[in-house]
Formats: sequence, C-alpha cells, structure tokens
Amino acid sequence: MSSLLICNGHLVTLDEENRFIENGNVFIEGNRIVEAGDFPVSKYMADRSIDARGNLVMPGLINTHHHLYSTFARGFTPPGAQARDFTEILSKLWWKLDSALNSEDVYHSALLALMHAARAGCTTVIDHHSSPSCRDGSLDEVERAFRDVGLSGCLAYEVSDRNQEGEGIEENERYIRKCRDSEDGQMAALFGLHALMTLGTKTLQRSAEIAHELDAGFHVHAAEAEIDVQVTMERYGRRIMDRFLDFGIPGHKTIFVHGVHFESRELDLLRSTGSMLVNNPESNMNNGLSVAPILDMLKHGVTVGVGTDGMSSHLISQARAMYLHQRTHHRDPTLAFAEACEILLHNNRAICNRLFREPRGALAPGQLADIMIPEYVPFTPLNEDTFYGHLLFGLSFARVGTTIARGRVIVDDGHMPHLDEEAIRARCMERAAWNGRPGSGQESRD
Repeated sequence: MSSLLICNGHLVTLDEENRFIENGNVFIEGNRIVEAGDFPVSKYMADRSIDARGNLVMPGLINTHHHLYSTFARGFTPPGAQARDFTEILSKLWWKLDSALNSEDVYHSALLALMHAARAGCTTVIDHHSSPSCRDGSLDEVERAFRDVGLSGCLAYEVSDRNQEGEGIEENERYIRKCRDSEDGQMAALFGLHALMTLGTKTLQRSAEIAHELDAGFHVHAAEAEIDVQVTMERYGRRIMDRFLDFGIPGHKTIFVHGVHFESRELDLLRSTGSMLVNNPESNMNNGLSVAPILDMLKHGVTVGVGTDGMSSHLISQARAMYLHQRTHHRDPTLAFAEACEILLHNNRAICNRLFREPRGALAPGQLADIMIPEYVPFTPLNEDTFYGHLLFGLSFARVGTTIARGRVIVDDGHMPHLDEEAIRARCMERAAWNGRPGSGQESRD
C-alpha cells in the first residue's frame, strides 16, 4: 500500500472542529487519510513527501451537478436564428449537440472536462449525461474518463421522451446494477431524468418502479424555467413537486436541480422528503432565467448544493456567482456571503456523502484522501474568521498546483503526468470540429 506525506501546509481541515493549522501535515496511506494535524514529520515513513511550502492544504472540491457532454459546445454557434427562450436553447443547441455525440466524443468530452476539474481542485463530480445516438453503454465511456483522470464520479443517464418513449431507462438500470454489484467505491449511480416537460406518465412510472427496486435515488431537473411548470400544470393540473411525489421520486438520495420556480409549499416538500437541491447560478444567468430562491430554500431547511451545469468545471467561481447573484437580485449587500461558502464546502459534501460509500470532504482520519493545494499566498491574515473572504476573492483566481484524488497525485506542479495532455487536446479538437456540423452524429465517422 503506497503512502504519501504532505508537510509544511496551512491546513484547512473542514472537520468537526474546523481546525486551521499552520505548518501542519497530512499522512495518507492507500486512499485514506491516516492523520492530519501538527504531528512531527518523523512520525511516519512515506513513499513520497510533498512540501506544501506554506500553501493552503484543503479537501478536494465536490461538484454536485455537471454535464460533461457539454464540453464541445465551447465556441459553437447553432445554425439559424438565435435562440430566444429556454425551449429554443434546448432544441437549437443542447439537443443538437447531444444527438451528435458518438461514443468517442462522449469519452473525450468527459476526459477533457475532468482534466479541467482536477486542475481546479475538484475531486468528485456528480454528472448527468445524454447522448441519444450512442445511448447504450455511454455511461461506461464516461466512467472510463473518470478512471483515466483519477476522479470519483456519480453518473446518471438523462431519460426523456423527446426522441422516443422512455429513452435511457435501460442504460440507467444497467449502470446502477453495475455500481451496486461492484466492490470499487470510485463510481456511484443515480437514476437520471430530464424534466417533467419531456417525461410522460408511462416513462415516469417505469423509471420509478426500476429505481425503487434498486433502491436508487434520482437526478432530475425541476422548475428550471417557467415552461416546465406551465407544461406540468396544463397536462396534469399538478405542481412540479406534487407530480414527482405521485411517483415517489423525492427522497434522501434524490437530487433536484435548479428549483428556480418552486413555491414555498414545494420547498417544504423538499425538506420533509429529505430531498436535495442543486443550484447552478452561472447557467441560470447564461440562459436568461430567474434567480433561484436560495435563501428561502435554506430557511425552509432544504439541503442546497452548488454545481456548474456544464458551464465550466471551476467550482469556486460558481459559489462566487451564487453570492453575487443573490445580492443583485435582492439589492442587499449584506446577503449570501457565508451561505454561498457553506453551500460549497459543507452542503456539497453532505450531498456527496449520501451517494458514495467512502466519506470525503474533510482532512480527518478515515476520510478519502481527496486534497487540493492551491498556489495562494495571502497578503492579509488568513484564519477561521477570514477564510471565506480568501475563498471567494483570492482562491477563485489561484492556480492549483497539486490535486490528490483517492490518495493519488493527479495534478503535480500544475501538470498531469499520467496523461498525454497535448494528444488529448488535439483529439478533442478533431472531435469538436465534427460536432459543429448539424446532424453529424448520424454520419459515418472513424
């Protein structure tokens, strides 16, 4: 079993005691933390030592909602008239892109995004995938990218009726069974659903029956835009959460994403069912959508996380956007600062630890050895009272020199020595050029 010693770091433990330890050390054996504190370095003999040189040493970040398949959208302009509302954004951009992906695209788009995540100190990603032209086995391609980079992942396939009824149900069932039967804790699974506006009764019923049989939670978009609420009310005369409750979808392992248009009563239902909710502020802003009632959600006792929704793989910038988004919306400069930081550092961890076997998110004995060491030298005091300010206004712009995932150094002095980054980027450029062509997913490709 390999071992690693990190020494001379400014530890931000995020453990139960929330310790900030200058000149602290962390000893790792295998994929677990054995000790984190001010113990003498001579206490352990390690296979490798890393001198943090006084930089912060803190738990790896956790992304609670991503769309890795969106990577090749960067710089892409859909043909035709510009999308003018949320429905057109889906139909003209995202549903064209996901239909154009083949299995190699799925792998490479995930690979590149996960490389970016690792470089930003993220060590666990909860992903929501869609690739209708290569649906079956697609989650294995995403998993392959996770294993090649070295991060942990929780995967789900986006079931909807937009191409064919119940598309993706079998892929979710297959992959959930695969993760359930595996002794390897690196990967986990949820049952993915798109949104009620693309899900009929038969599909919801089948999905719910299978997921309940497998004791799986759901990963589903909900009330992101007004259209989702309108369609659900027109078809079924039900609010979003009431419709989901009809099929037993809310629960302790279920993630609802966005929730921009949830009413107060629906927030109570989220809390009472133990369901989780993930906000994606940059995505909501980019799509011209309303501001999610994050502060109300927290007051209702909802466990709220933050994700990137495919906009990027940089999590600290999302927490920063969340805080600014709420202050602008409420026109109140006293709001959301601490809440945004706690959502990123504590709530994302709480969400993740419901879904994975291995605990993570703190520098403490028994925790998964997921660690980031940003190259950040503060020029004002940094301690438990000032850390959030450094997080949002300093670390948001800092390069991460070292990322350790599952006890393995995967970013080493800013590089990823186990990957041929230049070749990967060149191949992604080739694949992205194909995907800029409408309908390219239907053509023959090498």
